[in-house]
Amino acid sequence: MKKPSIAVDGILIKNNKILLIKRKNEPFKGKWALPGGFVEYGERVEEAVLREFEEEVGIKAKIKRLLGVYSDPNRDPRGHVISIVFLLEGEGIPKAGDDAKDAKFFDLDDLPPLAFDHDKIIRDAIKLLK
Repeated sequence: MKKPSIAVDGILIKNNKILLIKRKNEPFKGKWALPGGFVEYGERVEEAVLREFEEEVGIKAKIKRLLGVYSDPNRDPRGHVISIVFLLEGEGIPKAGDDAKDAKFFDLDDLPPLAFDHDKIIRDAIKLLK
């Protein structure tokens, strides 16, 4: 029986800028995306988002709140992936690691083309924060 995979994504917004990573691997290799990844077996989603965030951008973050759950079966070309997205806070200079080729802040009004459905997720975050 097929089952969906569970992923987490972290949103860190500071001074009207959002932290994104450039993907090192397919799908969407070379495109910008929210830092995140898959939840490991036996791991809570709250632990997973903080682990993935630190692995990909080198920043120890804290969860501010849950943004939402994104579950469209077609959102990821690898299969049905449900992403649980958190708003985070943290300090530090981003440094790409793990599955990220680059990590940097982008102005919310000038985002690059994004992977997956991350443009929709970011729009939801902006709406919530207004």
